[in-house]
Amino acid sequence: MLGVIEGFVTIIVIIVLGMVLAQLKIVDVSGQVLLSRIAFFVASPALMMTVLGDADVTTLFSANLIASVGSVVVVSVLSLLLFRFLWRRSFSETVIAMFAAAYVNAGNLGLPIAAYALGDASLIAPMLMVQLLVLSPIGITVLDLTTRSEEGPRSRRKLLLRLVGQPFRNPLMIASLLGLALSVTGFQLPKVIDDPLHLVGGMAVPAMLLAYGISLRLGPLPGRGEPAVQIGALVGLKLVVQPLVAFLLTKFALGLDPLGVLAVTVIAALPTAQNVFTHAVRFDRGIVLARDTIFISTLGSIPLIIVIAALLG
Repeated sequence: MLGVIEGFVTIIVIIVLGMVLAQLKIVDVSGQVLLSRIAFFVASPALMMTVLGDADVTTLFSANLIASVGSVVVVSVLSLLLFRFLWRRSFSETVIAMFAAAYVNAGNLGLPIAAYALGDASLIAPMLMVQLLVLSPIGITVLDLTTRSEEGPRSRRKLLLRLVGQPFRNPLMIASLLGLALSVTGFQLPKVIDDPLHLVGGMAVPAMLLAYGISLRLGPLPGRGEPAVQIGALVGLKLVVQPLVAFLLTKFALGLDPLGVLAVTVIAALPTAQNVFTHAVRFDRGIVLARDTIFISTLGSIPLIIVIAALLG
């Protein structure tokens, strides 16, 4: 449990640092946007390439992958039904809501928990693969298309071409495919390339957390600005439905061993990832929705993961 607690404490400390920087007026809103853009376009791709490249291919393509896909699909569909058809939010805001409900904090929280609490950092790789190769490219493509269509009409041909080409212009998608290729082939990058990638990738987590902390200080306080019932629905999907689906799949449908059941359930119970906020800032849609869900799910997941580990460990 020490690894779980340490992972959360690390996140909270850096978020508070971002709030302090904003309070002291060292960084303003433009600095928050700059940090988010650096994380999105540079640091996160480098991080994901190194993480997936170092992962064991047998771990990537396993029953854990099926369970991860199942939990993501269920909560994504439920959030789509709620936000688009019940609450009539725009397509772009609905995508942010789907991200907030399904996109777990696999990078900066999942990695240390997998390494220290579960004993194997590669256990996080299947969920990372689902998010980076499926959820993120599709969501970002839809965000790009819907935000542009909201700004003005475009021809069907241009929209189709953009739809086909967008995933391959996404730096996270490109880096993830390269990392997956490295894992499958076992190819080792030269040290002169690998070392800078690890160094730049180390910027991703601090940049996202600092930007998030700055937003907490400069933006509306959590709980103000979005309907409480919608934030509550996202937090419930993230912390209750997703880990429950993961547990049921691994325990009864896939028949994983106890460690596998524990690992997949704990990973599904991770809070919403900070890069959901990065995407919201990038496309200027659902920023407060993403921020509040991240904040509340992060607080709520601490006792939840401890309980899950106690029951299944």
